Amino acid sequence: MNDTQLMALAHEYGTPLYLFEQTALRDRVALLRECLPARAELCLAIKANPFALPIIRPYVHRLEVCSPGELNICEACGTAPEEIVLSGVYKDEAMVRHALSFGDIHRYTVESLAQFELLRRLAQESGRRLPVLLRLTCGSQFGMDADDIRALVAAARDDAWIDVRGLQQFSGTQKTSLRRVERELARADALMAELEETCGFVCREFEYGPGLPVDYFDAPDPAAERAFLEQLGDKLDAMAFQGPLTLEIGRGLTACCGTYLTAVVDAKTNQKVNYAIVDGGIHHLTYYGGAMAMKQPPVRFLEETDGNGKQCEAVSPAAAIDDAEASAESWTICGSLCTTNDILVKSLPVRDMHPGRVLAFERAGAYCMTEGVSLLLSRELPAIVLADETGTTHLARPHTRTDPLNTPAVVP
Repeated sequence: MNDTQLMALAHEYGTPLYLFEQTALRDRVALLRECLPARAELCLAIKANPFALPIIRPYVHRLEVCSPGELNICEACGTAPEEIVLSGVYKDEAMVRHALSFGDIHRYTVESLAQFELLRRLAQESGRRLPVLLRLTCGSQFGMDADDIRALVAAARDDAWIDVRGLQQFSGTQKTSLRRVERELARADALMAELEETCGFVCREFEYGPGLPVDYFDAPDPAAERAFLEQLGDKLDAMAFQGPLTLEIGRGLTACCGTYLTAVVDAKTNQKVNYAIVDGGIHHLTYYGGAMAMKQPPVRFLEETDGNGKQCEAVSPAAAIDDAEASAESWTICGSLCTTNDILVKSLPVRDMHPGRVLAFERAGAYCMTEGVSLLLSRELPAIVLADETGTTHLARPHTRTDPLNTPAVVP
């Protein structure tokens, strides 16, 4: 959306506000499909942005769910159980029972020997054979060692209740090294070949988390991004395993779709430093690697008009590089929390700073709305607006009070 449309949203719904746009998701998925193997299906890790479900479902094949709450969200949004991969390092009996009652879940992942036994027991109790993927660890608390996977493959051979379909592998986010990806894929290939040779187990599918990186602090470089994705596609095509492939992606799918709006509520100068206070803050924004505004995020002031329709100028970080006008002053943008850590932007050149001006932070479509310290000070959660392909907006969540969550249920 352009600045005029964003300002209209700020006036209609109030700030702070998240906007998630379907056209950005559509275009992002189209790029991924152009660059990645045709056999690859896309699975959204909904923890990146559960609010995007209604506008991204037409473009992805699966949804990765990692908690009882996320399963509830999918159910409330009308997700079919066949679209869900039930994953997560902690699956308790209640969560699995809920999944079983929900319907025929597409896949269950197995992160430990105990999870395997839990799934098998409940599968037998329900009289249903469950399709599972065994998660290979990459050296963290997630997944299992190759030895455990070998043991489970041997134990599950011809099992009446567990159908081991293949492997899952995910090592983390923001992976900029294709050599690292290549090593991970080679390790998975080697294990699949070994399981076939020693156990007679043929891996029928492979789910991989490429951890696609998002560059939050530099200007977009579409050519470089396309080249990276094409090289990733080449690595996947070069695998010995050529069966069905699912790519589990979160940040790399949704970051592009989000814009966060927050308004200036106060402006002052302390010890020769200009400070603007906004109604949002760090509890609403999560840029990977950008704590304490050590890096400049993608932010700009929305253009305003005065009563005669004349635009009030603002200087964005990108434009400020070549801006030599003395009227532009340097401002530090701080949030509404009572902590010195609540700094969003440092040294932002601005002309005509005053309360009411609205800042737009881009690339805010992943984790910002769920990962921040949103209960600190019991301030309201921002409103969330979805824009469909026609540009029509829908209120997905109004401004929501958090003080009930922080209020004791019992007062002695």
